[in-house]
Amino acid sequence: MESLVRALPKAELHLHIEGTLEPELALRLAAKHGIVLRQGTTPEALHRAYAFSDLQSFLDIYYSVASVLRDEEDFYLLAMEYLTRAHADGVVHSEIFFDPQTHTQNGVPFGVVINGLWRAIEEAKRTLGISCYLIMCFLRHLSEEDAFQTLEQALPYKEKIVAVGLDSSEVGHPPSKFTRVFQRAQKEGWLTVAHAGEEGPASYIYEALDLLNVKRIDHGVRSSDDAALMVRLASQRTPLTVCPLSNIKLCVYKHMGQHNIKRLLDAGLCVTVNSDDPAYFGGYILSNFLACCEALPLSKEDIGKLAANSIEASFLPQPTKAEYLAKIKTLMS
Repeated sequence: MESLVRALPKAELHLHIEGTLEPELALRLAAKHGIVLRQGTTPEALHRAYAFSDLQSFLDIYYSVASVLRDEEDFYLLAMEYLTRAHADGVVHSEIFFDPQTHTQNGVPFGVVINGLWRAIEEAKRTLGISCYLIMCFLRHLSEEDAFQTLEQALPYKEKIVAVGLDSSEVGHPPSKFTRVFQRAQKEGWLTVAHAGEEGPASYIYEALDLLNVKRIDHGVRSSDDAALMVRLASQRTPLTVCPLSNIKLCVYKHMGQHNIKRLLDAGLCVTVNSDDPAYFGGYILSNFLACCEALPLSKEDIGKLAANSIEASFLPQPTKAEYLAKIKTLMS
C-alpha cells in the first residue's frame, strides 16, 4: 500500500508551516540567534518534550519553539525543508498555513515572514515541480482588533495569499468572534477556511459555514456528533481537512482504531488526509495515510478516493485538478 500512496498525486491542505520546524533546524536557528529553548538543547530533549495532553499543551510548546524564526532565511529554510519532504511523499500541491501574529509579536515584520516563505515556494516549483499556495491564519485566542491589524499588514502582499484561515486554541473562541474580520477578508477577494470541530463542538462548524462562509472546514471530526450536519456537509461536498496523527497526539482519540475518518468517508463526506504539524505529531502526509491503513479497514478504493478528494478540495484551477484526477484514475485502474 505504501508504494500506491506515495505514487498517487496528493494535495496537502492542512499544514502549519511553523509545525514543520524539526528539532534539528530549531536548534540551529536558536544557536544562530542566541536563543536558549527551555524545552531542551538537543534534538532528543526536544522530542521528549513533545508529549501533549491536549491542544493547549501543544500550543504552549509550539509558540515557544517558533520564536527561533527571526529572519527571511529562516522562513525560507523552514518552507524548503517541508516542501522537499512533501514532494518525496507524493504531494504535488500544498496549501500552507502561516501565522503572522506568532512572529510579529516577536518583533519580526510581516514582510520578512512572507518573503522568506515565497522564495522557497518559487524555488520548489522550479526545482521539484510542486506547487504551493499560502493561507494566512488569524490566531483565535487573540482579539478581533489584532486580527484586523494583521489583515491590514497583509494587504501589500495580497497577491501572495490565496485565503485566510482561523487557528490556535479552539474551545472558548468560536468562529463568530471573527465574523467581521472574515467579511472584510472576503471583500478583499480572499477565500476563507477555518479550524472547527477538532476539540470544539459541532456548533463551531455551523458558525464557520454560516458566519465565515468558509470553503473548507479544517479538522471537522466533531461533525459526526450531528447527523444533520453530516448530511449537509456531504450534500454540499464541503471538504474536511482531517489530520489523523494529530488527533491521536492531541488525545482527540485514544488510538487510531477509534478514528472516524473511515465513517466520514463512507457517509459521503469530502474527507482529506493531512499532517497538520508533522514535526510535533510524528509524521508527514505519507505517515498519516499509512497509520490509517494499518488501523482502519481502508480499501484501495478508499485510498484513491482520499487522494482524489484532496485534489477536488484544493484551490487549484479546474484544468489542473482534471489533470491530477486523471492521473489518479489511471493509477487506480
